[in-house]
Amino acid sequence: MSNSSSVNQFLLLTFADTRELQLLHFSLFLGIYLAALLGNGLIITAAAYNHHLHTPMYFFLFNLSLLDLGTISTTVPKSMANSLWDTRAISYSGCAAQVFLLAFFLSAEYSVLTIMAYDRFVAICKPLHYGTIVDSRACVKMAAAAWASGFLHALLHTANTFSIPLCQSNVLEQFFCEIPQILKLSCSDSYLRELGVLVVSVCLGFGCFVFIVVSYVQIFTAVLRIPSEQGQHKAFSMCLPHLAVVSLFVSTGMVAYLKPPSVTSPALDLVVAVLYSVVPPAVNPLIYSMRNRELKDALKKLIQLVLFQQQ
Repeated sequence: MSNSSSVNQFLLLTFADTRELQLLHFSLFLGIYLAALLGNGLIITAAAYNHHLHTPMYFFLFNLSLLDLGTISTTVPKSMANSLWDTRAISYSGCAAQVFLLAFFLSAEYSVLTIMAYDRFVAICKPLHYGTIVDSRACVKMAAAAWASGFLHALLHTANTFSIPLCQSNVLEQFFCEIPQILKLSCSDSYLRELGVLVVSVCLGFGCFVFIVVSYVQIFTAVLRIPSEQGQHKAFSMCLPHLAVVSLFVSTGMVAYLKPPSVTSPALDLVVAVLYSVVPPAVNPLIYSMRNRELKDALKKLIQLVLFQQQ
């Protein structure tokens, strides 16, 4: 293949070769996908319709759940369809769409998680100024900035990746279109341009990570100064779910993109990809609802309302 224009489709990595295992993979991914749809859908609905949850924290959680739904919907349905119909193919335009959407949702999600750390910092370290610093207008502006930055980040990566000539093959060693896997198919040094963009993205991501860490150092310092044990417990219950989600997101992303080339293998890449693109969207609703009484009460009322209307 002389260049990328001669590629009209890519072949994705399959989870299994036998029909029985393909159907098992389809069933497992279907269960995970439905769980993610249900969990994030309940949080979105509760945050939108319960006036007790019309606060900055739940506004950002609303945005996070939307992004989680987008992330898992970008990769899992296509993988399920391929297993069900016993095929590996994805069109060139479909692959470009996957790259763009995944980069968009993941980048915007990381921005939202960074903003949520700032929100928790202001709420705990500057409680008297919280209403003026994080008002409704500031929340909308920060959320819009997160979505816009994700769009620009995805547009830059997608344009760079698909402008690179491809000549190795059209076989991707991943169950969805992933930028590092596409770069392996390049036939010239032009891939270095995209590697440069990836390095810049990693540096920006590291800056956000440092901001989150510094914020939580100050948060925990302030929490430990609270005299009452009940106050400490309430503060920790506000922060620990977010910290757990950030840890899951960052750790799986670091393993996926920063692991040494010497330890790479198709099986390991497959497991890591599932960990960072499939597991967090399904697990995040559970993490946020476990220690959050307000959210649990709102979800119970929502479920009771749905059941009552069906009777």
